[in-house]
Amino acid sequence: MVKKSLQRLYLFLIFVFLYLPIIVLIVLSFNNSRTRVVWGGFTFDWYISCFQDEKIMSAFLTTIQITFLSALISTAIGTLAAFGISAMKKRGQTICLGATNIPLLNADIVTGISMMLLFVRFMDLGFMTVLAAHITFSIPYVILNVLPKLKAVNRSTYEAALDLGATPLYAFYRVTWPEIRPGVFSGFMMAITMSLDDFSITYFTKGPGVNTLSTMLYTELRKGIKPELYALSTILFFIVLIVLLLGNIRPQRKAQQL
Repeated sequence: MVKKSLQRLYLFLIFVFLYLPIIVLIVLSFNNSRTRVVWGGFTFDWYISCFQDEKIMSAFLTTIQITFLSALISTAIGTLAAFGISAMKKRGQTICLGATNIPLLNADIVTGISMMLLFVRFMDLGFMTVLAAHITFSIPYVILNVLPKLKAVNRSTYEAALDLGATPLYAFYRVTWPEIRPGVFSGFMMAITMSLDDFSITYFTKGPGVNTLSTMLYTELRKGIKPELYALSTILFFIVLIVLLLGNIRPQRKAQQL
């Protein structure tokens, strides 16, 4: 009994440390006061002024563009790379997986500086260099999410579909894709998460006039964070929460129907 109580307390403390800062952020986004220590009443003013601030909206739109473009492109490239790795022999797979793990273990600041040095040799820093950098560091996450699903696919089922007259594309869509779709979706969500809150790599690869939310927040810290940023962070949190809920509820409904 005591052991179970300690386990529950330990789990409760973990969730408190994880979500208490987010709850404080949400509460401050409705506080009708610019100070964080005084409650000035309930208000939606910061949400309204957030969408009226051109600087914040510009950084927000840039962040969304880079995040979703890099996630889509890296998911496509990473999925194709996972197919290529799964078709290799054991030694080739080991070498490729080792190379895939290097960017994950490497420090972000090292990756950012190395990419900056590469980009300035061939082009000016700007939106495209940030996008290319985000695609590059997101690909390994997609590969590592899709590859286990590919290994679990029964190759004989795909070949049987071909023997029954299905085209390779139709057989892939009806046999292989349903098996790897959860891995592709997980890789896509991981790419969005990593790209959305990245700072180090973005800071070193962006050019003048290009700002994401993370780099804008870094510059704003010197002057003090605006309450409008609390509102924007709250909106982003609930968007991600809704996407995750939809992504988990839909597979459960399909499983219940089957």
